[in-house]
Amino acid sequence: MAVSKVPTASVLRLVLQAGVDAQGNPILRNRNLNNIRPGAGDQDLFEVAQALAGLQEYALAGITRIDTARLVQS
Repeated sequence: MAVSKVPTASVLRLVLQAGVDAQGNPILRNRNLNNIRPGAGDQDLFEVAQALAGLQEYALAGITRIDTARLVQS
């Protein structure tokens, strides 16, 4: 039996550097944007994340896209 993947949701995560600890390691904070349309393009999400990063108090350290999907028999 064949199995198909059906996209259900996406999350756009901004990883922000809030400072450094006593050992000099970065302190990272995540800002998650939920309910992102699964069909949204990677380039579009990257540009939105960069624009939103400019509104944040802390510096942008990374951008992550998290996709979830259901597996169904076809």
